[in-house]
Amino acid sequence: MRNLIIRADDLGYSKGVNYGIYESIRHGIINNVGVMVNMPDTQHGLDLLKGLDLDIGMHTVICAGKPLTAPDKIPSLVTSDGFFKSSKVYRQAKTDLVDLNEVVLEIEAQYQYFLKIVGKKPDYFEAHAVYSANLLKGLEIVANNHDLPLLPFDLNLDPVLFKEKYTITTFMDSMQDGYDPYQTFNKVIEFAAKSEKDNIPMMVCHPGFLDQSIISQSSLTIPRTQEVDFLCNPKVREMVSNKQLNLVRYSTL
Repeated sequence: MRNLIIRADDLGYSKGVNYGIYESIRHGIINNVGVMVNMPDTQHGLDLLKGLDLDIGMHTVICAGKPLTAPDKIPSLVTSDGFFKSSKVYRQAKTDLVDLNEVVLEIEAQYQYFLKIVGKKPDYFEAHAVYSANLLKGLEIVANNHDLPLLPFDLNLDPVLFKEKYTITTFMDSMQDGYDPYQTFNKVIEFAAKSEKDNIPMMVCHPGFLDQSIISQSSLTIPRTQEVDFLCNPKVREMVSNKQLNLVRYSTL
């Protein structure tokens, strides 16, 4: 069998997103979920997932909602009203806006809160939406301090090393025009068929239903509903079985 990771990001972003992720687990093929611990709807999402068999990762946030650190201690990350700067601000900047010491404070705060509300260490440890060299350094520092399974992020989606043994190649097309999750899934399957066991393709999904909260916060909308439909399609589960694909969890690697 060939290994394959399919992950859902953004639990906690909104109740609509939470319900979409729940459907994608309960009636679909998702078994890895990344949690945004700083959002108002985080606990709602975790309550939905109680009793379900899955891996839960920390989806570290510095571009949505409010920080868990006092804003005056992390001025490089926040606006004048105490909210995180948007991902658009980071994308448009010509230099890295993130102060390393400040982001370490916030990552540590989010990790400690993750422990409190989830009750265990994250099964994987990575970041949401922003590519910043200092954010990645901060994640590495906190991961090393607490022996956490860091999943690096590469802006070009080039392969990264996980747990010093597995090479993970990311497929994440939902931000592209004309996105079709079935086409992306076919690419993932083709990659898996040609790869060695320790070279694992990972399809990153953002399933969710649309509510006013997510529409007002995120530019990613319709693809979320497309992915719920895709992930819950019985034909997709049948394809996984027929192709002898193993939907692995990070904790089992």
